[in-house]
Amino acid sequence: MHKIQELIDYVFTSIPSIYLIIGSTVIFVVMTTFVYTMRAKASNKPILAKKIILPPLFMSTGMLMFLFDEFRVPWTQVLEASLVGILFSAFLIYTTTFEMKNDRIYMKKSKAFLIILLGLLVIRMVGKIVLSNTIDVGELGGMFFILAFSMILPWRIGMLVKYKKLEKSM
Repeated sequence: MHKIQELIDYVFTSIPSIYLIIGSTVIFVVMTTFVYTMRAKASNKPILAKKIILPPLFMSTGMLMFLFDEFRVPWTQVLEASLVGILFSAFLIYTTTFEMKNDRIYMKKSKAFLIILLGLLVIRMVGKIVLSNTIDVGELGGMFFILAFSMILPWRIGMLVKYKKLEKSM
C-alpha cells in the first residue's frame, strides 16, 4: 500500500489539477457512453436479478480510495454528495421500466435515459469546473464517487423492487 500512496502523491504533486479534472471528465464521458451502450444492448436480452444487484457491489470496491488522505471528504460534503446522488437516482428510477416478453422480463428502452445521462454529464462537468476552484482535486474525486454511488445504489434497489414485482405477477 506504501507504493500506491507514493504513486498517488506523485500524481497529485506533479500533474496540474486542471489536467486531472480534464482526464477524469474524459473518463466519465467514456463511462457514460459505455453505460448507455450496455443499457441499449441489455434491452434485447432478458434481465436477471443478479444483473441488477452486481453493479453496486462491484462499484463498492471503489470505497477503498478513501484509505488514502487525498480522497478523504469531510462528513458535511459526504452528506451533500449523498443527497445529490439520491436526488439524481429518482430520475433514473422513474425512467427505468420493465416489460414481459415470452415469459421473460426485459428492460424497456427509454429515450429519457439518454437525456438524463447527458444531463448528469453536463451537471458533473459544470460542478467540477466550479468546485475545483475551492476543493482539492482528490477530495472532489471522492465527492463525485460518493455522488455516483449514492445515485446508483438507490436506482438499482428501485430496479430490483420493480423487477421482483413484475416477477411475482408472472
